[in-house]
Amino acid sequence: MERGLLDPEQFDRLWSRGRTSARTALRTGLGRFGDKRWQILQCAIAAGVAWLIAADLLGHPKPFFAPVAAVVSLGTSYGQRLRRVVEVTLGVAVGVFLADLLVAGIGSGWWQLSLIVALSMSIAFVLDGGQLFVTQAAVQSIVIASLVPAPSQAFVRWSDAVVGGLVALVAATLVPAAPLRRPREQAAKVVRKIAELLRAAGEVMVDGEARRGMALLADARATDSLIRELQDAADEGMAVVESSPFRIRHRPGIRRMADLVEPLDRALRSTRVLVRQTAVAAYHGREVPKSYSLLAIDLADAADQVADELEANRMAVGAREALLAVGEASGLVERASAMTAETLLVQLRSVTVDLLLLTGMTQIESTEALPPPPDWDGPRESDG
Repeated sequence: MERGLLDPEQFDRLWSRGRTSARTALRTGLGRFGDKRWQILQCAIAAGVAWLIAADLLGHPKPFFAPVAAVVSLGTSYGQRLRRVVEVTLGVAVGVFLADLLVAGIGSGWWQLSLIVALSMSIAFVLDGGQLFVTQAAVQSIVIASLVPAPSQAFVRWSDAVVGGLVALVAATLVPAAPLRRPREQAAKVVRKIAELLRAAGEVMVDGEARRGMALLADARATDSLIRELQDAADEGMAVVESSPFRIRHRPGIRRMADLVEPLDRALRSTRVLVRQTAVAAYHGREVPKSYSLLAIDLADAADQVADELEANRMAVGAREALLAVGEASGLVERASAMTAETLLVQLRSVTVDLLLLTGMTQIESTEALPPPPDWDGPRESDG
C-alpha cells in the first residue's frame, strides 16, 4: 500500500464514523428545530402582521423596521419578552431622533457617524443600560446617519418600531401548552434514567461482569445534560407563565417542578456514585450481597412509580410507600465485608432519601424515615 493512501478497511471505518457523526448532527439539529418550531412560526407571523399594519393601515412606505422590531422583541425564547419590547422601542427612539438631529446639524461622514454612535450608546447606558436597548440605539443611529432619510422619516421609523413592539407584545401572550409540559416531562425523564441505572447496577452486582460495569459507568457519566435540560425546561416554563396572562394559572405547577431540580440533581449524582462503586466492585471481583442487588432493583421499580406520578403532573406522593418500603428493607439487609460493598448500601440509602424529597417530604423527614442498618459501626475491612 502506498504511503498516504487508506486501505479499504480504514476507508470503511472512517466512512462509517463520518456517517454516524452526520446522523447524530442531523438528529441534534432536528431536535433543536422541534423545540423552537412554535417560536419560529410566531416570529414569522408577527413579522408579516407588523408589516401589514405599518404599510397598509398606516401608509408607511417600506416599513422594514416594523417586522424587524417584532422579530427582535419576540426572539426564540420566552424569557423577558416584555423587557425586549421596551428596549427595542426605546432604543430605536434614542438612536433615530438623536441621529436625525445631529445629521441635520453636522452632516454625515465617518467622524460624524462615530460621534453619533458614541452619543447614542452613551445616552442609552445612562437611561437604562440593557444590552438590547444600547445595541438598538447604536444600530438605528447608524441607519439614520448612513441613509440620511428625510426629516419626516424619523417619526415614521420610530412608529414602525412601536408597531413591531406592540405586535410582538400581543403575540407573546399566545403561548402553546408544550413549554408548560416540558418541565414535568423532563423531570420524569431524569427519574426514568435513574431507574434504568439502578436496575442495571443491580444486575451487575449479581453477575459481576466488569466490562458491563464499565459500560454502565460510561452511560452514567453521560447524564449531566439531563439536569441542564431540566433546568432549561423549568426556566422556560416560568418565563411562559410570567409573559402570558392566559397561562398564569399554571404558575404553581411550574414552580413545583422547578423546585424539583435540586433534589433530582442530587438523586442523579448519588446514582452515579452507586454505579461507579458497582463498576469498581465488578472490576476487582469483589462479592456483593445479593440483597443489595434486590434492593437496587426494588428502588428502580419505586423510581419508575415516581416518574409515573411526575408524568401525570402530580407530586410523587403515590410512590412514597414504595420508597419507604425500600428504605425499611435497607435497614434489614446483611452487612458486607468489603468497604466497596458497604458503600453500595450507603448510596442506595442516599438515593432513596433523595427520591423521597420528590414525594413532598422534607430533607429531615426523608432522612429520619430510614432506619439505621443493624450494627452500623462502619465497614469491617478495607478494600486495600
